Amino acid sequence: MSIAGSPTMGWDLIVVGAGSSGCALAARATEAGKSVLLIEAGPNLTSRDLPEVWRSPNPWRALLGAPAEPVIVWPHLMATRTDAQAPALYWRGFGTGGSSLINGQIAIRPPMDDFEDWGLEGWRPADVLPYFSKLESDVEYGDGANHGSRGPIPIFRTHRDDWGSVDLALAQASEDLGIPWADDVNEPGVVGASRYPINSRDRSRISSNDGYLEPLRGAENLTILGDTLVDRVLFEGTSAVGVRTVSGGSAKEYRAGTVVLSAGAIHSPTILMRSGIGVAHRLRDLGIDCLLNLPVGEGLQDHPMIGLSMQLTPEAAIKHPDERHTNVTIRTTSNVQGAPPMDLQFVSMNQNVLAMESADTNISRGGFGVWLNRTTSRGQVIMNSPDPAEQPFVRENMLSTRDDLSRLREGVKTLIELGRQPGVKSICAEPVEVTNRDLLDAAASSEAALNEYIRMTAADTQHASGTCRIGREVDPRTVVDTDCAVLGTQNLHVVDASIFPFVPRANTHLASVMVGELMADRIIPTL
Repeated sequence: MSIAGSPTMGWDLIVVGAGSSGCALAARATEAGKSVLLIEAGPNLTSRDLPEVWRSPNPWRALLGAPAEPVIVWPHLMATRTDAQAPALYWRGFGTGGSSLINGQIAIRPPMDDFEDWGLEGWRPADVLPYFSKLESDVEYGDGANHGSRGPIPIFRTHRDDWGSVDLALAQASEDLGIPWADDVNEPGVVGASRYPINSRDRSRISSNDGYLEPLRGAENLTILGDTLVDRVLFEGTSAVGVRTVSGGSAKEYRAGTVVLSAGAIHSPTILMRSGIGVAHRLRDLGIDCLLNLPVGEGLQDHPMIGLSMQLTPEAAIKHPDERHTNVTIRTTSNVQGAPPMDLQFVSMNQNVLAMESADTNISRGGFGVWLNRTTSRGQVIMNSPDPAEQPFVRENMLSTRDDLSRLREGVKTLIELGRQPGVKSICAEPVEVTNRDLLDAAASSEAALNEYIRMTAADTQHASGTCRIGREVDPRTVVDTDCAVLGTQNLHVVDASIFPFVPRANTHLASVMVGELMADRIIPTL
């Protein structure tokens, strides 16, 4: 691959981060004939380089099994889920493809109501829906008015004949409780139980690298730098003119007319902070001169999740760890007064990843899960050092509001009810009341006891959002405007899940790709 720019000549565009958003944006700019430098902290993996274990329909094989080389999970990134829990590793993708290399391969759209709730010009349902269609190649629904059939991301749904026993049990239990079936969860306005859309082809993961970058790797106007940390954005006054990188112990500067941070909701804010953009007193405490006082790193959200474990019968257990870990989901509304629509999401787990140490040795465990789809609690990304090699600390602060606790409590009660349906009993080697004694005792005891159980055991879903929030300039929570430009700067944008005003009511991968696609059409004409 030839280099279309140089540290002295510069590029039209530098994109920092080759994840779900960054791959889409860099690819579209390359196709438009712009010179693009794409910088990735992790390895620059071609499709051939990705170990097959990461292609598995069941991502937990790689996440919970023996580490595969090369390492494609950010090392040493720690987070507290609630303030009642100890820190634990927070999974984020590390390499070309970003978190689309390691996630659950779920290609579910947020409900279009999310974008109505954003309340921002240029981000209404009519603005974003065409980009959800553009990015996808939907095997079953691609010819529909609200879908696409020629995009880089394949959308597949597992046929019922190939479901696991827990998938079948959740579908039957939802029917028993009167929850409607709506096969295409990505159709606007749909609510109820559905098959999960999956970004795979022939039972093999398709990452954003596979879909967007791989076809362009021979392009003379695209340069990809892997294993390269971006220390900070370079400024002349308040105009971004490039970035400073660190790789192999040496620092380099690269120049461009426009810089876009697409390093994700954890690492885009830390790059801004090292560049002097953030909460002023925190920057001063780290010895960083404050260029702009903005709430960078604030407002973090993720989905808190509680599981109901099942000890499966030998007949119901999956027979091989490559079997798909989930195929069925339910989006529904809690019974709490004033709850927003679709504030709960339930999932089947043919392997119960919330209670497993190894994906290969615990294949007889399954479960249902429920997460809070719309949250009010917010956390922080906290930078402890100006050294780009030092990871920030992630304080998720989930379930810190009464509203979140009350609605997840109701979700847990429904979760228990789903677990008591006849179809679930038929696949369990022991009653769920025995397997989940602590949960059921807490639920039967008191509201306070269930609150305590939830706060002590809640997992997250690795759906980090909201740390460089999009909004109106008069809103003190805003970091980027409706063109994703960092307030008070020129030629600097943030384009990834960190801009979401709140965590979407869905897994975040597809929404992040959509943001990359949409912003490509806005940024490229300005280059």
